[in-house]
Amino acid sequence: MTSFLISLSVFLLLLAGPVASAQKASFSAVLEAEESVYSYESANNGAGPMWTHGNTCIVRYGKKVFASGIETLPGEKPLNNVRWMLYERDKKGWKLLIKDPKDRTREPCPLCIMDDGRLFLSVNPTLTESGAYNGPSDPQILQFDARHPEKPYKVLRPVWEGEPPFTEHSYRTFVTDGRNGEMILFQNIGYTHAEWSFFDKDGRWSARGRLVWPEADYDDPQPCNVIRVCYPAVQLKERKVYFLGVSDIMEPKKAWREYKYQLTQRKWDYDFRRLFYTWSEDITTGKFEKWVEIASREETGGRIFPADLWVAPGGDVYVLWHERALDERLQEKFFPAAQQSEALNFAVIRDGKVVFRKTI
Repeated sequence: MTSFLISLSVFLLLLAGPVASAQKASFSAVLEAEESVYSYESANNGAGPMWTHGNTCIVRYGKKVFASGIETLPGEKPLNNVRWMLYERDKKGWKLLIKDPKDRTREPCPLCIMDDGRLFLSVNPTLTESGAYNGPSDPQILQFDARHPEKPYKVLRPVWEGEPPFTEHSYRTFVTDGRNGEMILFQNIGYTHAEWSFFDKDGRWSARGRLVWPEADYDDPQPCNVIRVCYPAVQLKERKVYFLGVSDIMEPKKAWREYKYQLTQRKWDYDFRRLFYTWSEDITTGKFEKWVEIASREETGGRIFPADLWVAPGGDVYVLWHERALDERLQEKFFPAAQQSEALNFAVIRDGKVVFRKTI
């Protein structure tokens, strides 16, 4: 909870900067509470309580705060060996409202909320039997009433294009336009694309489609010849969708991959070093614009990770990301003159083009 408050404060400070207004704005942040919501025992399944990068597991409705969590199930083997939990904080503090009574999953479950008090939890229960390592899953949205969270929840089933082969590795993104009462769910299919389903203000899953990843441009082709994009920061606003994510593929440079294997004796090593952006002017059309590369640390094997995205009233898209210049394991052999740096970077995107950059 503390890290959530800190990241929010940093982004609000950016909005008070020179690109927001010529007039200087004052800002102060106060930490009102630092509390433990729940404790967690590692599930050793490759995911943890905050594995919903780009999503949130904590939302507010008036004076109430809700948080989702995961509980490791004793006796169950990875990968699907946790279950979701839902907590509420009221005037008396934190309390457990409900936990999954029957299903198992791998990843934590993101939360979203509408202005009218509808509270949604994205879940991805496995369809495998107990003891199976991995397999198919059944994405669902659970709807609660934030005003009366003790009431039974409803199960909503997104409508997809065909019958996508979902698994416990969802890499999903779940966001709402709370004011307009709409939401969208993205869920990855292997290394090729993300399936998405849009829920409109009339309560219908009225649009669906696929977001295909950028074409690969490496000498050593990637699986499916595309660059998988993961851990995105996404906003849905008046049926426009804004999507900022990072490359997440096996090391694409053969010489680097072979050298890393000598160091680690591990055949896999993932690349998080290219930041991509796309958007849809109207998600009901199913069309996304051509991918734009916002930043890269490809030359020195560095690391990039998305932090946040916000759409200003005029339509400018504010993006924030962390950037590490190089992979120090490779430095001496491949780029000895390069220097290491760590940065929190900020940019403004307008009509798909970066019009402002700044290192914070």
